[in-house]
Amino acid sequence: MTDKISTGYIQLLSKVKEQIRHSQVHAALSVNQELVLLYWNIGKRILAAQNLEGWGSKVIERLADDLQSEFPDMKGFSARNLKYMRALAEAWPDEAIVQAPLAQITWYHNITLLDKLDSREERLWYANKTIENGWSRNLLVHQIESGLFNRQGKAITNFEITLPVPQSDLARQLIKDPYTFDFLTIAEKAREREMEKGLLEHLRDLLIELGKGFAFIGNQYHLVVSEKDYYLDLLFYHINLHCYIVIDLKTDEFKPEYAGKMNFYLSALDDLLAGEKDNPSIGIILCKNRDKLTVEYALRDTRKPIGVAAYRLTRSLPEGLKSALPTLAEIKRKL
Repeated sequence: MTDKISTGYIQLLSKVKEQIRHSQVHAALSVNQELVLLYWNIGKRILAAQNLEGWGSKVIERLADDLQSEFPDMKGFSARNLKYMRALAEAWPDEAIVQAPLAQITWYHNITLLDKLDSREERLWYANKTIENGWSRNLLVHQIESGLFNRQGKAITNFEITLPVPQSDLARQLIKDPYTFDFLTIAEKAREREMEKGLLEHLRDLLIELGKGFAFIGNQYHLVVSEKDYYLDLLFYHINLHCYIVIDLKTDEFKPEYAGKMNFYLSALDDLLAGEKDNPSIGIILCKNRDKLTVEYALRDTRKPIGVAAYRLTRSLPEGLKSALPTLAEIKRKL
């Protein structure tokens, strides 16, 4: 480095060391909030110094070596991590946003947001959802890859005319479209009962996909109306909405009569099961696909709160491709 760069670099190194020691005084670096704020401040200093001095990326390599020599017992000062610190400061120049919510999630969650998302809006949305739902890093990755940001609150509903505010807004936000049941490996033409069985076998994954607040009550929940038996595919209670939620599974395209059937279920459920303190029960009809206009007409004059959404499965292999693949016995013979 030239003398000019060396002088500026010494000042940068000194400020970063001071920042680290200051952080050590106020809290142990194992405390997540202090760690993320420290990394953001280091990234901010690196960014400012590079912009002022016109330095390239090599200065980060040198800074990493010097910091690791100065603080040998501390991890996190690799060149790769310093580049993430700079990226964090570049993405979020406002310290208030870093303090809440970014400092409330782990450094590895923040790296995931930087790596997998370009939009500031989406990064902030996923950060808030991580705090709200307590997502692990792996679960955050799954939600990003499943496109949750673009699915949340996208189902067609009649909640605005059947539920009071703010319950209508909360209910609308909890329903997605489409739902992703990529943990199922059933055939595309599976019957409702086969799909229901598959969802129950993966109940934990189903609850993760449904979202926070769903408590499972039962499947094929039995109701008796005028001495006749009726069975609800899946019944849940939503803790935040304080109401029962019925999910009716359909393996074909939405039909208007499905809304009438759900309206009947909800009326019976409100009379026979819901208590005085419970809010009106909500119905979710999950179909293989749905036509927007058909759903809107079907729900327009329905008195009960109903949402209609599509779902997508992990597609099974086409028969032609299956026959082209070697069997387990053939693989064993070749081995």
